Amino acid sequence: MRILIQVAVVLFLSSLFFEATAQMNERQIKRNNIRMMTFRGKKRGFPPENRYNQIDITLNALNYYGDLSPKPSKLSTDFGFTKPAVGLSFTQRLGPRFSLRSSFMYGSLQGSDAESANREDTENGLFRYQRNLSFRNRIKELSVVAVFDLYENQHTYISRVRWTPYGYIGASVFHHNPQAKVPERGLNGVPFENAGEWIDLRDLGTEGQYATLQEGDINYGIKPYNNFQIAIPFGVGVRFRLNEIMDLSAEFGIRYTFTDYLDDVSRNYVDLGVFGDNELARSMSYRGYELGSSNTLTYVGRDGQSYTVIKGYGQESRDNMRGNSSDNDIFTVITIRFSYIIGKTFNRAKFR
Repeated sequence: MRILIQVAVVLFLSSLFFEATAQMNERQIKRNNIRMMTFRGKKRGFPPENRYNQIDITLNALNYYGDLSPKPSKLSTDFGFTKPAVGLSFTQRLGPRFSLRSSFMYGSLQGSDAESANREDTENGLFRYQRNLSFRNRIKELSVVAVFDLYENQHTYISRVRWTPYGYIGASVFHHNPQAKVPERGLNGVPFENAGEWIDLRDLGTEGQYATLQEGDINYGIKPYNNFQIAIPFGVGVRFRLNEIMDLSAEFGIRYTFTDYLDDVSRNYVDLGVFGDNELARSMSYRGYELGSSNTLTYVGRDGQSYTVIKGYGQESRDNMRGNSSDNDIFTVITIRFSYIIGKTFNRAKFR
C-alpha cells in the first residue's frame, strides 16, 4: 500500500511538472513568434545600389518683402509684382529620406511705392507713396540644400513612394543689382537724356555711400553694399510620382538674406548737397519731387544750393527715414519642379 501511495505521489508531481513545463514552452513559443513577426533584420545603412540621381527643371514665382513693401509688416508684399524665374537642379538620393540638391535659379524682384502704397492710409501708406521709390533686381542664385522626406524609401527608385511631403534647408550665394528707371527731369528741372532707362542704383550711392559725409551725419560711415550676397534657403514641399522615372513637386520656400539692399533702400536721407554735381544720384535718392506735393519746405544744402522737398523727405535728419535698417530684405519662391531620374543608367555604370 505504501508503494502504491508513493507511486501515486510521483505520478501526480510528474504531471504537475510536465504541465508547468508545457505552459512555459507555450509562452516561449508565443514570444518567439512575436519576435519573428516583428523582426526586420539588422540595418546596414542605405545600400549604394539604391542611390539614384535626378535632373530637375523648375518654374518659379518670386515675391519681395522689404522696405518698398506696401506696409511695414514683415509679411507684407504686393502680389501684383510677382515675377517669374527659371531653374535647373541636380539631386542625389543618399538615404531613405535624405537627398542633396544643387540648384541654379534666375529671376527678378520688383517693388514700387507709387503702385503699391495706399495713399489713403495716413499712418503707413501715405509715407510710402510720398517717398515714391521703385526698383527691379535680377537675381542669379546658386544653392545647395538638404532635402528630408517624411516617408522613407529603403529600396531602389523603382519602389519609391507614390507621394511624400518634405522639407529643405541649406545655403546659397546670389548676385543682385538693384535698378530703377531714370525720371524725365532732375530735381533741378533739367530733362535727362536717358529718361526711362533702367540704371544701376549701387553705382549712384543714393544714401551717401560715395559722398564725403561728416562725423555726426546720420549715415556717416556707410559703405557701398556688395552685389554678391549669401542667404539661407528653406521651405516645404510635396512630391508626387508620375511614373517609373518622373516626379512632379510643388514647393514654397523662403530666402532669408543678409542684406537690406535688394531694393537699394535701408537708412536715412542725406543732405542733397552732398551729391555735388551728380544730379542723377540726387534725383534717384529723393524722388518725392515728381509728385508735385504742396507740403514742402526749402533748405540750403551743404553745397550752398537751395532744395525744395516734401517735409520729412530728402533732408538730413534722424527722423527722415528712407528705409528701416533693422530688418533685412527677404524673398519667397513658389516652385513647380519636374524631375527626371537618371539613376538607372548612372548606377549600373558605377557599380558594375
